[in-house]
Amino acid sequence: MRIIRHYEHGAPSVLRLEETEKPQPGAGQVLIRAEAVGVTFAEVQRRQGIPVGGHAGLPGAPGGDVAGTIEAVGDGVTGFAVGDRVVGDIDRNAYADHVVAGVDALIEIPQDLDAAAATLLPSPARTAYHAIREAGRLRPGQTILIDAASGGVGHLAVQIAKALGAGQVIATAGAQAKLDFVRELGADVTINYSDEDWTDQVLAATDGRGADIVLETVGGDVLLKSLGITAQFGTLVFYGSASGDIPDLPALALSRMKNIAGFSLYAMLHNKLDAVAEGQRHLFELIASGQVRPIVHDRLPLDEAVKAHELMEARAQLGKIVLVP
Repeated sequence: MRIIRHYEHGAPSVLRLEETEKPQPGAGQVLIRAEAVGVTFAEVQRRQGIPVGGHAGLPGAPGGDVAGTIEAVGDGVTGFAVGDRVVGDIDRNAYADHVVAGVDALIEIPQDLDAAAATLLPSPARTAYHAIREAGRLRPGQTILIDAASGGVGHLAVQIAKALGAGQVIATAGAQAKLDFVRELGADVTINYSDEDWTDQVLAATDGRGADIVLETVGGDVLLKSLGITAQFGTLVFYGSASGDIPDLPALALSRMKNIAGFSLYAMLHNKLDAVAEGQRHLFELIASGQVRPIVHDRLPLDEAVKAHELMEARAQLGKIVLVP
């Protein structure tokens, strides 16, 4: 079978397509024939040598959100069978024709659900949902600001926030096409964060209060400015650093009765299983009802993984980039 690996850190061109033996499932695992693999920005950063989640080791074998059909099951597996369609967040060896996964990482998906769209469920949709609900604690009628709103997580966060009752959704992005895209998805206010006065525009849209909840995943100067436009008694939810820069936050800013909440999906998966299960049921309902639409920007063959990473680095996508073995 084919797999994508890399043996040095650097540009997308370090990614290599190789032939290897098909893996076999061990105890508690299943073998999945991959139909679609969602590309995540975390793997772009790891390929660059940035230790997201604590690791960026070599040789690298990128992880991702894999949707496909179970071909074989290991000893002790219950609840899943050959022929089931599943999707899961696979930590390594995900860019491949076949992947092995522990059953704890899997979500069963309907036979008629598009595999590429399904790749948005494990990481992007659950991150957006729980960052808003668990970390931000959104209440109906509140204002929420979503940075990088046109990406894999952001475009879902816009829709989920509306579905959960946000009174005003403010979405930021770096190009007019992206702003048009998120407005079509339900954003009430769109702002180009490359404008020097973008924070003033946020304050103008909120009558000077700022946003009750700010979802921030860029880091650097954007993180510092996002704290400034978080309303009193509001919450800044920090869940990523696409810029690779995490500045020190001024403690004095918190004296204005602002909260900072860190968010990690992995912490949810390991500590709040009931909330994760309930959130998954709710997400399926929102998708089935059409309130949330997972958007796939491009479907690329497995051997075009380099192009997929180039698109991610260029911030060119509207929604999710997916590899199709």
